[in-house]
Amino acid sequence: MHNVIATVHCETEWTREDQVGETQWLTEMHQLIGHPSAIVAHAWFHTENSEEILARQASFPLVKGIRSKPVTASSPSAMKPHHPAGMQDPRWLEGFSRLSKYKLSWDLRVPYWHLAEAAEVAKLFPETQIVLNHTGFPWDRSAEGLKAWHVAMERIARCSNVWLKVSEFGLKDMPWSYSDNKIIVQDALSIFGIERCMFASNFPVAGLRVTFETLVNSVAQMIEGYSLNQQQDFFVNNAAKFYRLNIPTSLPSTNQ
Repeated sequence: MHNVIATVHCETEWTREDQVGETQWLTEMHQLIGHPSAIVAHAWFHTENSEEILARQASFPLVKGIRSKPVTASSPSAMKPHHPAGMQDPRWLEGFSRLSKYKLSWDLRVPYWHLAEAAEVAKLFPETQIVLNHTGFPWDRSAEGLKAWHVAMERIARCSNVWLKVSEFGLKDMPWSYSDNKIIVQDALSIFGIERCMFASNFPVAGLRVTFETLVNSVAQMIEGYSLNQQQDFFVNNAAKFYRLNIPTSLPSTNQ
């Protein structure tokens, strides 16, 4: 068992015809069971009703940020400039610019070959806090793939308004590997600095490859070289700071 003192729900692709419905349901769950502690809701940036949806989402006290996935390419070779609904689309950028108006952060979810574009967005809007999801998706674990991921991560980490969620190491049709994932975790922490990194479970999706207990215990073991205060920040305080949570700050035990 683990001492879970707060949770942040990140949108799960509830029907896009009712983007606020997920937020309403989660708010009801919070009133019923006390979780989630915060919500990262959904709103498209490039649509005609973008600001209307952002305003409605921001009206819920639990909503602290937005995850809106830009159009991405399936591989580096498939990338095309100025794709509609991508991060270079003027309409998309206009919608993104409204996040600061509503005091919302952005959960960034793109594969590493789009991180150069994402870095340009972060530079254009330095007042908007951004957190990169899923450790930048290091899907290609070849030497060349990891080098490209590392370079892309270094580029976006130069933007001080970008933080990192250390999460989701699952690979399609591959078992969850402690030794391989340890390399990813430690490299990511060295690039961003643990002060801008936070643990995220990505459950239930990550449960396709690993149990929650194994995941938490494994990541805790991977960061044992850091001080206890730094470990506490990684598991609790950094997320609380980023998502503006009012929670007790104590290091979760891995064996309760």
